[in-house]
Amino acid sequence: MIFNYFKIAWRNLLKSKFYSLINGAGLTLGLGVGILILLWVQDELSFDRFHKHADDIYKLENRVGTGSSKQIWTTTVAPIAMLGKKELPEIKDGVRLCYNESYILFRYKDKVFNEENSQFADPGLFSVFDFGLVQGDARKPFTDDNSVVLTETTAKKYFGNEDPIGKILVVNDQMNFRVSGVVKDFPKNSTIQGDLFLPISKLFNDMYSRRQDGRNRDNDFHQFNYNTYLLLQPGQNISGLADKLRNIHLRNKPDDTDLTYLLQPLVSKHLYKADGSDGGIETVRMFIIIALLILGIACINYVNLSTARSMLRSKEVSMRKIVGAARKQLFTQFIIETALVFGMASAVAVILIYSFLPLYNQLSGKQLVFDFANFQIWKVIGLTLLGTLAVSSIYPALLLSSFDPLKAFKGKTATGISDAALRKVLVVTQFAVSVILIIGTFVISTQLKYIRSKALGYDKTHVLSFGMRNMNSHFEAVKADLLNQPGVIGVTRASSNIVRIGGQTGSNEWDGKEVGETMMSRPMAIEKDFLSFFKMQLVEGKGFTGSVSDSSHFILNETAVKATRLKDPIGKRFKLWDKEGTIIGVVKDFHTTSMRQKIDPSVFYYDAGDANRIYIKTTGNDAEKAIAAAERSWKRYNGDFAFTYGFLDDAFNDMYKSEQQSGFLFNLFAGIAIVISCLGLFGLAAYTAQVRTREIGVRKVLGSSVTGIVRLLASDFIRLIVIAIVIAVPIAWYSMNIWLQDFAYKIHISWWMFVAAGGLALAVAMLTISFQSIKAALMNPVKSLRSE
Repeated sequence: MIFNYFKIAWRNLLKSKFYSLINGAGLTLGLGVGILILLWVQDELSFDRFHKHADDIYKLENRVGTGSSKQIWTTTVAPIAMLGKKELPEIKDGVRLCYNESYILFRYKDKVFNEENSQFADPGLFSVFDFGLVQGDARKPFTDDNSVVLTETTAKKYFGNEDPIGKILVVNDQMNFRVSGVVKDFPKNSTIQGDLFLPISKLFNDMYSRRQDGRNRDNDFHQFNYNTYLLLQPGQNISGLADKLRNIHLRNKPDDTDLTYLLQPLVSKHLYKADGSDGGIETVRMFIIIALLILGIACINYVNLSTARSMLRSKEVSMRKIVGAARKQLFTQFIIETALVFGMASAVAVILIYSFLPLYNQLSGKQLVFDFANFQIWKVIGLTLLGTLAVSSIYPALLLSSFDPLKAFKGKTATGISDAALRKVLVVTQFAVSVILIIGTFVISTQLKYIRSKALGYDKTHVLSFGMRNMNSHFEAVKADLLNQPGVIGVTRASSNIVRIGGQTGSNEWDGKEVGETMMSRPMAIEKDFLSFFKMQLVEGKGFTGSVSDSSHFILNETAVKATRLKDPIGKRFKLWDKEGTIIGVVKDFHTTSMRQKIDPSVFYYDAGDANRIYIKTTGNDAEKAIAAAERSWKRYNGDFAFTYGFLDDAFNDMYKSEQQSGFLFNLFAGIAIVISCLGLFGLAAYTAQVRTREIGVRKVLGSSVTGIVRLLASDFIRLIVIAIVIAVPIAWYSMNIWLQDFAYKIHISWWMFVAAGGLALAVAMLTISFQSIKAALMNPVKSLRSE
């Protein structure tokens, strides 16, 4: 019986090849794109969930500052984790990580590598988390302060097939580190990443062994440099735990009254901020909606064409009923027919996914792997296919199996509801979705263009930059040498990358500061010609001159002046950390972070020792010569350390890389949604022309023109598209306004975007409909009437 169902279904598909092809193409495209998007979503939602105790691990972060200068710091002080573990029964263990900037050059025999993706870590990293230590003791991964744990790939890089345990690595040509463990390569869906791990006790020994002020790893509440994770007791209620940790902090440093601790679940860290506000989850939600919309449009196409062609199959169904077929059997027949189309579309879609996955990874910035043995991949594919099949098959099967035989033979196929009205609703729906997506592409593209073109407050054109290491103590000689090289037109230095000044501090004072008030600012040590190098504008006062007195001078940006409420700031007292001095200048506001954030207060100070990052301005044509000159200077002072540099333009673009990728994918998916919608519209237009063949022939005989017949056939569809546009505009406006709220600096949604989107949708629909309409209008009326 089942075989017979499939045989009949196959015959019906072959009998109507044109409609089968349209249905198959729409479903294949919809399923392929929908599954690709959902695989991306599944990967985003899987971050950090592979740990056994993932639900009991929390990232500890801080909210600092008062008033409008409140900030979230993702790093904490070192002592809080261990003091919390010691004093609070809720905490089972703690793990601290700190990026390694001290031990970079690793050597084994004749192999030399610069390890820039390494961290200091507590031993608990390999027992609290499930990263899979394949060699070594997870309870004691570091045998002493001069031991190191490598990932499998890193170990292979140094030692090949040799056993790495016990091998000696010479670090910075000064000391030896012994390999004490090997860990599996960190999963791509892990927040914590690294190639090499050193004991955090080594960092503490380096930091505090020679200090004279009494600070040590147990009482230093000044340095917020540590990513801190807490493993809580199973099922622990975290209510009140953050306050207890804050009390411990204030007991040791009473003046940090503006500080609050935040406990963020590990499993939500990738997609949410520590205060619970949206992070990457906004993009995930957007892509889930797009995937469902594309799958929905594919389903609408199938339902529309299936119900539209129901009249053509009504007599077939009636004959089956007369000879004894039950409605249940007919329902099963049509479900199997749909399942057959889905099966073929699914097979082609899976092949396309497998083929285009490398390109998709390149476009999305992911590293997805189509592993046929991966249950999670098949789970996504299976649920998508079953859901889409159920949505698109049940109603057409019910409709086709419900015809009354006698009425069907008389040409009366009404089923109690108007399937024609339903088709119109579905056409309006899918084109409304398409128009919304088109408007979205205009808004997103315009916003990203605005970000790239907005004045930053400084000139970053053709500027390369890198950390100097040992070059810093020879800066004047390096600068003089570089300025004599072709392609170099300026050299300066500072303590941070101006594109994204990372450090913040609330350790500042000024005249008029209120008790308990904190201004979170971004401090930056600069050289005397830094402002002129970047063409930054002084709105008051003067810049640094390079004199000794500059060590007690400060330059603030306009936002910092507003935050301090200083009316005439020049000459006023200002203190940054332990540096006491006066304000000598005010620089026009400039962007130091992403334009998702408002401009922060910034403070420039003069300290050659802190200014360890060089900036070299080049001519566009001779940039390679400037890079070669910079590399020669680097090798002169830094030996085997790798020379790595970056242009500020690239750093700026990298800051918006995720937005660029999301914007491109959004545009791509919007285009695919429109293509799928047009496939359905093309099929409906062809069907309309087919069922109105006799009418068209009669009209032509009676003198109707080709233009009149095309207008007749297209008018109903155009009316539906116009309704779709009217529905889509307010929905798109509302949705895009919500999306823009994440940007502190954003465009205003303009009327032309709605007009352009509606016009584009209308033009595409007209082109789609016109082909079939003109073909029908040009048909010989004698032939069409004879065939009828």
